[in-house]
Amino acid sequence: MILLQASHIAKQYDGHQVLTDATVAVQAGDRVALVGVNGAGKSTLLRIVVGEERPDQGEISVAKGTTIGYISQFVKAEGDMSVYEFVAQSFQDVFEMEKRLRQLELRMANQDVYSDERRFHDVSEAYDRLQQEFEEKGGYAVEAQIRRVLDGLRFPRDTHGWQVNRLSGGQKTRLSLARLLAWQPTLLALDEPTNYLDTETLSWLEDYLQHYAGSLLVISHDRYFLDRLATVVYELEDGATVLYVGNYTDYLDTKAARMEQDVKRFEAQQKEIQRLEDFVQKNIVRASTTKRAQSRRKLLEKMQRVDLPKTSVPKLALQFQCARLSGKDVLEVKNLSLGYGGRKVTGPLDLYVAKGQRIAIIGPNGAGKTTFLKSLMGRLAPLAGHIRWGAHTEIGYYDQEQKELDLTKTVLEQIHDEYPGLDITTVRTALGRFLFRGEDVQKPVAALSGGERSRLALCRLMLTQSNVLILDEPTNHLDLLSKEVLEDSLQDYEGTLMFVSHDRYFMDALATHILVLEPSGFTEYIGNYSDYLTKKADNEKWAQPGIGTGTAGTAGTRTGGTGASAAGTTGTGTSTPQVEASPARSIGVTGDTGITAATMSGGLTKTDTGTPAGGRSGASAQLPTERKVVRSADLRKQREKVSRLESEIADLE
Repeated sequence: MILLQASHIAKQYDGHQVLTDATVAVQAGDRVALVGVNGAGKSTLLRIVVGEERPDQGEISVAKGTTIGYISQFVKAEGDMSVYEFVAQSFQDVFEMEKRLRQLELRMANQDVYSDERRFHDVSEAYDRLQQEFEEKGGYAVEAQIRRVLDGLRFPRDTHGWQVNRLSGGQKTRLSLARLLAWQPTLLALDEPTNYLDTETLSWLEDYLQHYAGSLLVISHDRYFLDRLATVVYELEDGATVLYVGNYTDYLDTKAARMEQDVKRFEAQQKEIQRLEDFVQKNIVRASTTKRAQSRRKLLEKMQRVDLPKTSVPKLALQFQCARLSGKDVLEVKNLSLGYGGRKVTGPLDLYVAKGQRIAIIGPNGAGKTTFLKSLMGRLAPLAGHIRWGAHTEIGYYDQEQKELDLTKTVLEQIHDEYPGLDITTVRTALGRFLFRGEDVQKPVAALSGGERSRLALCRLMLTQSNVLILDEPTNHLDLLSKEVLEDSLQDYEGTLMFVSHDRYFMDALATHILVLEPSGFTEYIGNYSDYLTKKADNEKWAQPGIGTGTAGTAGTRTGGTGASAAGTTGTGTSTPQVEASPARSIGVTGDTGITAATMSGGLTKTDTGTPAGGRSGASAQLPTERKVVRSADLRKQREKVSRLESEIADLE
């Protein structure tokens, strides 16, 4: 059954055509993903589909009785109410029903009613009907459902009384998502739902949505999320959609195969055209063969030409290089405690970093990951302990808040003023590699989108030629293609890398060590994110009563002070290799120092059966109980295949 279908949607803003021929269909049980580069119009299409905006052209059909819950990437959870009350608002009708049940119970207990057989019969029947409706709406499970969702999205019971208007932006986003999930509409429409979620909460959300009874329409740049959930992918490019069945990896595989097939068809037709044109040219003037030549010419005129396949949109051209390499010992952290206003957030922390390591730092929101990076950069004084950088370390820092960008300058001025030794041509070339071309370089920094600011910040970082890169959520605001390009460039980077990220594919592709930051300190896992999950599961297994002997936390794990210099080492320990005294920097002290919800129902057309526009037919794709998640190495092979095909197409052009 088709729950929702949007056909041939067109939309423009101020003369700029955003959508030209976009088609999306959602069947019962579907998990539909919308993908495309930043600015392709994904959010616009989603708002049109859920009824937030009207299209200029096209038709939208919604099945009778379908409820749609929508949450945008910019939400506003406001109001003078508690966390629990905010989520419970979704069940006002259920709570009203419960109140009426209690009133009917009081009436049935009234002597005047139960002594009158007829009155008691009427009240009892009304009670039975209302109780049945209450049960059908899941009334007895509402409170458990609210608490389950709040707990999963990191709102434990002691936070349920917090006032919504005092929450942070990230907390409000999670709370809006909680209200939507608790409501359980027929169709969930989510725009970047993974924003502001840590890795553990992301895993919970994926598990929840995998078993969700309704359908899902989602925009996300989280490849891990899309691989675990998506059963259908629509790619939005040049205002039109293309349908792919499967998850994100299936989409890449199918796209590469289609492109390869299209190139072969184009090349075969070009050879046939050349053969026919040669025949016509050689035989048109000869009396004995002119009729055959004219026949070939007519065949050429009637031939339906195969277009050269479109290549992908322009890509970033990153290349991180080191002006010089650092020494072997890069960083030593000893007994570090961090906090604000004397209030400790985490510590004591001990860490040793050797040249060439790529360390991913993870942990729940509020654990102090960004605080730790700021302390490494000297922007936040530690409460106790010290930080010592090794010899010849030159540090580049990517701030997720991008506070180092000057909002009073243009894009060109931002780079040229920071690197006055570079001439204008060199600066323009550097900006061009980050897709700032032509008049784009004269844009005010204040007017840039989140994705454009991220690209500008990466351009600044590339020009530093640092041998140590510290990155705080570098993939935020980047589209899928830009994330993959960033991964590839950092794979070739010869320096040392430390980064905070919630992008699990990014960590899988780059990390040699995972540091889990908790209030008591670091726990280190050797390997990438997939290795971390495996070792964590092993630790939890061995921690169960009656399984094995000894203590948990020995499978490729170090706790406390870490010495991450030998990949593949297992065991625990707190010894930290000593860093040679050097004239490098030293920082240290001792002592103390919204949600929008739309409900659609009623008789719009084309909702019962049939084939949705876009070419998908038959029953809805069934979501498997466990989807295979492909690692970044496999995705990279697909991207390389697509890149090779694009190069071949460019040669043909």
